[in-house]
Formats: sequence, C-alpha cells, structure tokens
Amino acid sequence: MNVATRIAVIGVGNEYRHDDGVGWAVVAWLAERAEQHPLPGGTVLRVCDGDPARLITLWEGAELAIVVDAAHAHPGRPGRVHRLSLESDRLMPTGGATSSHGLGLGEAVELARELDRLPPRLVVYAVEGADGSLGTGLSAAVAATVAPLAERIVADIASHRASASATRSGVAGP
Repeated sequence: MNVATRIAVIGVGNEYRHDDGVGWAVVAWLAERAEQHPLPGGTVLRVCDGDPARLITLWEGAELAIVVDAAHAHPGRPGRVHRLSLESDRLMPTGGATSSHGLGLGEAVELARELDRLPPRLVVYAVEGADGSLGTGLSAAVAATVAPLAERIVADIASHRASASATRSGVAGP
C-alpha cells in the first residue's frame, strides 16, 4: 500500500449474537462519525467473524491494528473494557478477559508472528458482554460503551499518527 501510515480498525464478532456484536457496533459508529469527521488517510474500518486467517489478512500491512472484540471475564462486569497491547511479540493483557470466540484472536496473533505478518503495533479492546445468545442488539451495559470506546480509538489513531509523523521527521515521539 502506498499510504504512509496504514491503520486497520477491525471489529470482531457476530452481530447476530447480541453482545458478541460489540466490535461490529464500534466499527459502525466510527464509520458514521467519519461521514462528518473523516478519519486520517490510510485508516480502514473492517469487520470479521474472528477467523484467524481473515484477521491476519485484514491487519496485514498495517502499522497499527486496533481490534475490538467481545470478551468473557470471571467475575464479569458487562460493559467493562480491557485494553491489551502487543509488546515483545506477545499480547500483554491489562485485565482478566478472554475473547468470546475462545482462542481465535490469540491463535491469530501467534500465527501472524510465526508468519512474520504481525503488525508492528497491535491494540485489542475486549469488552465484557452480558448476553451472547442468538439475536440482535447489544445489552444496555455494552451499548453504553460503544461511543466512549470509539472515541478512545479515535484518540489512539491520532496519537499514532502524531508519533509516526514525529518519527519520520526525526523528532522523538511520546
């Protein structure tokens, strides 16, 4: 890709399993926001069912990949957001949540690392869900996290762009 900075925001899940659709809802919110306030050039918004091969394809070539997924935690608190970041080629969790898709995301990270297709920077936002049953619509607690999380992702993108610009111009980033 010829764009100086490519950023991939990927919503993982299944929009037909209630809270498992939170990743898709965040991406939809970002797409709607982008109609009035465009995201920086080189930013792509995508959704995925969590298949490791599809995830790798979606973040391939990105300098920054941000993944949003539903999670299960014990004890759980629906709507709580966990932020995980890639450090030293491993996901470093900031909480005790796991993907609602089992090990799909972890498998994707490990497979991408082995294939040398892991983005230099990977951030995962795992949102604890309350309802993974069949049906559409998020629970109230999870729905309440969509806009604030999307705004946090916008801030992540802006911070990454500023850091990448500073690095390209020879100025140390934050």
